[in-house]
Amino acid sequence: MRLFAAVLPPEDVVRELAGAVERARALPGSERLRWTERAGWHFTLAFYGEVDEETVPELSARLAKAARRTGPFPLALRGGGQFGRGKALWTGARGEVGALRLLAGRAAAAARKAGLEQDEHRRYQAHLTVARAREAMDVRPYVAALQDFTGRTWTVDELVLVRSRLPRSGVPGEQPRYEPVGRWALGGAG
Repeated sequence: MRLFAAVLPPEDVVRELAGAVERARALPGSERLRWTERAGWHFTLAFYGEVDEETVPELSARLAKAARRTGPFPLALRGGGQFGRGKALWTGARGEVGALRLLAGRAAAAARKAGLEQDEHRRYQAHLTVARAREAMDVRPYVAALQDFTGRTWTVDELVLVRSRLPRSGVPGEQPRYEPVGRWALGGAG
């Protein structure tokens, strides 16, 4: 299974972001970007790649422990940015970003302790990808369109293990499908 750990924003926060993204999509040249679907909007904490099914229970146990050790925290979507010379367009976060970074580190450590290989460690950059480009392009107008966006603050109260099913049809624009396979309350609440 292709898996990652994530924080999922609530539906009303996703709706707020959708309005800001629609304004960016209205700009000239936006058809050159592959805009991600609302159903897939999330903060990836740790990407695990292909994981054998027999490893999932150990990984899940480790993620449950990581969630218990991390208390709920406030977060909001905010602004815009890019990676890879315009290959990824995203909105960022404000609020307890340090707590989000801590949770990401714990999600990565859970994978290592479960025996999964992890890419070399990079400083966690909180972002939710809204569009991608196949090749480098100037996305400054789209970043500017997102710059003043700030969503409502919500309380992050769970860690989610998500399965990613990549498109297989070959239909242009088809998006990956994401399905939660595990959820753990932060701080052991709920």
